Amino acid sequence: MPMQFSAQEIIETIRMVQMEKLDIRTITMGLSLRDCAHPDIGVAASKAYDKICRKAGRLVQVGDEIEREYGVPIINKRISVTPVALVAEAAGSEDYTIFARALDRAAREVGVNFLGGYSALVHKGMTSGDRALIASIPHALSETERVCASVNVGTTRAGINMDAVAQMGRIVCETARLTATRDGLGCAKLVVFCNAVDDNPFMAGAFHGIGEPECVINVGVSGPGVVLTAIEKEPDADFGQLASAIKRTAFKVTRMGELVGRAASAKLGVPFGIVDLSLAPTPAQGDSVARILETMGLERVGTHGTTAALALLNDAVKKGGAMASSHVGGLSGAFIPVSEDAAMIEAATMGAITFDKLEAMTCVCSVGLDMIAVPGDTPPETISAIIADEAAIGMINRKTTAVRIIPAPGKKVGDRVEFGGLLGHAPVMALHPFSSRLFVQRGGRIPAPLQALNN
Repeated sequence: MPMQFSAQEIIETIRMVQMEKLDIRTITMGLSLRDCAHPDIGVAASKAYDKICRKAGRLVQVGDEIEREYGVPIINKRISVTPVALVAEAAGSEDYTIFARALDRAAREVGVNFLGGYSALVHKGMTSGDRALIASIPHALSETERVCASVNVGTTRAGINMDAVAQMGRIVCETARLTATRDGLGCAKLVVFCNAVDDNPFMAGAFHGIGEPECVINVGVSGPGVVLTAIEKEPDADFGQLASAIKRTAFKVTRMGELVGRAASAKLGVPFGIVDLSLAPTPAQGDSVARILETMGLERVGTHGTTAALALLNDAVKKGGAMASSHVGGLSGAFIPVSEDAAMIEAATMGAITFDKLEAMTCVCSVGLDMIAVPGDTPPETISAIIADEAAIGMINRKTTAVRIIPAPGKKVGDRVEFGGLLGHAPVMALHPFSSRLFVQRGGRIPAPLQALNN
């Protein structure tokens, strides 16, 4: 049944688009490549290229049509595919970069800005295909423009694969080295997960999960500016009233996301999947999650009270969105990337927010440590230990957490890295100077917590 909107809802939506920076951050086509497996890696890559071009050839065109018809900006059109380690493993090749280059050509051909799924799921162990894909990530990301990679190293059910964690520290550092002329930009396209989800439409961590249909449309909404305006209208509200205002706003934003998703689904002739409620900021003024927290009464994001404010925001967004759609999924919460949020950049530059505070905030936010620049000489073991800490938060709390960190080559604390566009810029933040090397070298698997035994 088509969704019905009242005249008041339509007027409110127009205002939110024109005045409050409401947009659909992405429509992402999830696409299975499982039927592209072949004993020859070149043939498999060619089959994947052909299928992506065939299935997603109209994705950008349809997104543009919906923008014109509904008057709502759709910022990104993207594709996620089956984790490539699962598809390419049949070839027995030791180098998967040919697959990454084929994905990049396909993304360029159909016009999407990113394609996710150069991924491996190794939370309990690694196969030969997983090892080959992970080893190829630095070269794959340095040789492509639109391909994004992710590796899932832990789950609440399985625990944390510390051998994979140790390797990912080295992979992140090597990726930074190979993209040194662009401030380590390759690392902005690499996410290390715990409890990764199958239907995430947001990059860089999107992939098309095993339980998903052949092809599906998932939508990621974004409305920090809309939520900010709602809070600014309630200067004297207590926290219960504030939560209610956020819930009402999230309801409206989610309704628009589902409308766009279903329209894209109908035009493309593929199933509608989910709406991801995540508040995704940009470097533009007025489009900041950190500014929302400051409007609640914090002088600067990062000061005492920040985690509580973020918890309220995340919970209210989820509750409001869940009332608006029966198809909520993905990550659904609030992103706190440093380089992509204007107020977060300001707070980090002046020292109001520290790395440790960011980690504390990830206990209650949507994802994790996101788009954080650290000194270029950071040891791989330190990166691995950061990944382990964040994975532990996700494992114990039964939530998705992730690390997207950039050891900026040649940069030290206080320097600035520039990525441009939605990726923004960021100051290089300080880390603890003490070593985690012996801890990381232990290897093995951190056992799953008692919460895993819930059958």
